[in-house]
Amino acid sequence: MLIRDIMTTNVITVPSNASVFEAKRIMDKKKLRRMPVLDGGKLVGVISSKRLERAIPRKLTSSSNIWDVAYSMATLHQRPVSEIMQTEVVTAKPDMTVEEAVALAQAKKVGGLVVVENGDKIVGILTTNDIFYRVVNPVLGVGEPGERIWVAGGGESKALEEIISTINKLCMNIITLHIIAAPRVKKKDLVVHLDCENVSQLVAGLEDKGYKVKSRKR
Repeated sequence: MLIRDIMTTNVITVPSNASVFEAKRIMDKKKLRRMPVLDGGKLVGVISSKRLERAIPRKLTSSSNIWDVAYSMATLHQRPVSEIMQTEVVTAKPDMTVEEAVALAQAKKVGGLVVVENGDKIVGILTTNDIFYRVVNPVLGVGEPGERIWVAGGGESKALEEIISTINKLCMNIITLHIIAAPRVKKKDLVVHLDCENVSQLVAGLEDKGYKVKSRKR
């Protein structure tokens, strides 16, 4: 799967001379955690919710007088995002695989990647939400009906072939299937999400073949 398949294409941006207050207003309204900063169509930075929060004066308390509040508000209106934005932006290409994108984001310790092509032309943004809702959830079958079984050692080649054959003989439909390589465990386990509410016959059949099986509710 490529980034272009799951990225958000409707990217909201601000110019570098936009005020901190305006950037905060836009991000709150659109429920954004980060927003690219563009000048003349060129990517010059990224503003994040964390950086905006750090820009808010900390000296304000419940006992602050109206003049302190007014001064702080004026400061937020006048201060441009160029003063607090991150200028070293981590970018990706739309044809990069999702696996590569995740590895890049983790290596750079960022929660999102700005997707560009033809130089600095922004075509999308990839966030952790995009990855969870469009990759992780479908792969794990989150929200789908049915029941899951966990088979110890079922992720090995020969075991996998036998388990799928058993499922097919029972005319069960597989919704999702994934292999788990647990740390410090030599054999890989298998989790199968099935489109049925009763897997007792399958569990019994696999146990008869010597497998350790547990059923898991979704």
